[in-house]
Amino acid sequence: MEPLLINLMGPTAVGKTALAVELARRLNTEIISADSRQVYREMHIGTAVPDDDERQGIPHHLLQHRSVHRPYTVKDFEREALEVLQKLFPNHPAVIMTGGTGLYFRAVNEGLDEMPDVPANIRAELEQTLQNQGLPALLDELRQSDPVYYAQVDRQNPRRIIRALEVIRYTGRPFSAFRTGKPALRPFRSLWIGLEAPRSLLYRRIEQRTDRMIARGLEDEVRRLYPLRHLPALQTVGYREWFPYFEGRTTRQQVIAEIKKNTRRYAKRQLTWFRRNPHIRWWDITGYTARELTDEVMTYIRQHL
Repeated sequence: MEPLLINLMGPTAVGKTALAVELARRLNTEIISADSRQVYREMHIGTAVPDDDERQGIPHHLLQHRSVHRPYTVKDFEREALEVLQKLFPNHPAVIMTGGTGLYFRAVNEGLDEMPDVPANIRAELEQTLQNQGLPALLDELRQSDPVYYAQVDRQNPRRIIRALEVIRYTGRPFSAFRTGKPALRPFRSLWIGLEAPRSLLYRRIEQRTDRMIARGLEDEVRRLYPLRHLPALQTVGYREWFPYFEGRTTRQQVIAEIKKNTRRYAKRQLTWFRRNPHIRWWDITGYTARELTDEVMTYIRQHL
């Protein structure tokens, strides 16, 4: 039987890490991180990278292995994750991949449509437009040049907008024309597990985690990275909200409120993305102790091993 990739997903702060570690311990397996910001070694506190105590000795892959100075794409993640799986599966019949970046899950399990390689100067021009004129200017261009993709894309995600526009500018064709939607063949089976919580509980967990990040020194972490604020990696919730404060344009209290608000919005977008996948078996974390939840999810996994 083909090996099994266990995809554990859900919105930020719902408790994916703790469950993934306990499942990995029981299955004697390892974890791949599917988080587009935890790949950066310079960004630790604000991306909620699990520390040594949280990992409990379970090997984690694709975690803080790149620098913010080097662009990192979903294609990079797809290639690296498949390489990790190729090494792990001979010794582990099941491997866990967990995180909150929906496109990373799609890339590994289904593959991505082939896109043309775009000259770096085109992306640089779009990044400059983003800095000088803001996201609305890019959205207006996308709406006019590819209304089909404009209607589908997450309009709060500048990386997706820029990726579409650079292909459009380079090829003269709509970005949607390159999206075939045909899944790639993979040498493993996929199992989909989702964690969710009532909005009030999830928002409370987000606020509590933000407060813990502040207490751990998030402000100092972002201040060290402030000279690099122009890099795409730093256009991230928990980081970009500090820049106006460092420039004397807002207060610290307003920064913290903005981080909490933007994290709540991000969680909503994550859930919207994940709920498009009809294969996910969802668990509402309320009403379970940590052990009860792990036991029930393990029973489900064993049915597919």
